[in-house]
Amino acid sequence: MSFLWSNLGQVWNLTVSHVWLAALPIVIGFVVAVPIGWVANRYRWSRGVLLTVCGILYAIPSLPFFFAMPALIGTQILSPVNVVVALSVYALALMVRTAADALAAVPGEVKQSATAVGFSGWRRFWSVELPLAGPVLLAGVRVVSVSTVSLVSVGALLGVPNLGVLFTDSINRNYPEEALTGIVLIMILALVFDLILVGLGRLFMPWTRADRRARKRERGAAMKAVTGA
Repeated sequence: MSFLWSNLGQVWNLTVSHVWLAALPIVIGFVVAVPIGWVANRYRWSRGVLLTVCGILYAIPSLPFFFAMPALIGTQILSPVNVVVALSVYALALMVRTAADALAAVPGEVKQSATAVGFSGWRRFWSVELPLAGPVLLAGVRVVSVSTVSLVSVGALLGVPNLGVLFTDSINRNYPEEALTGIVLIMILALVFDLILVGLGRLFMPWTRADRRARKRERGAAMKAVTGA
């Protein structure tokens, strides 16, 4: 703990940088993945192609990808944009399959009922399909969040400030406490991101809580019936 208290200002600045470098790709990946997932679900012929491409993108080793990014998008080697774009690609690659599976899980009779009462395709997507796919999408975003918070640290090898700097400095100075501080802080950030996503899910999808309560009541009633029998 002595390193943390002695370098609190530096650690705080690195933490703030780490947060926004992780948050932007999560948001970008989600926003781009949902329409691609819709296409993969809507047009069956495209599903295999899109999911295969996303699988290949996620298989790219992170370190070479980060170093290749300036040549690919024409930025400076030290630009934080390199990290944001690379992590957005990884987030997108993870989220597309989740989005496709989430939309595919929406019952067909529900979509047919929405169409029967006069919903257009666009309105049906926003009012029916997306809300029902929400819990699965949230689970996917939570996985992306943990992965992204961890991968941000690789950007330190490009000279982009984040908590990964504590690892590189620790190696150069042979100071294990500095690396341990970085590991603990990244784990805490991953937990905080996850808690925020869970909170947002409860805020924007209150029906999921009602569903859980209903399932608990059903299980309780079943247990009572079995016990009574």
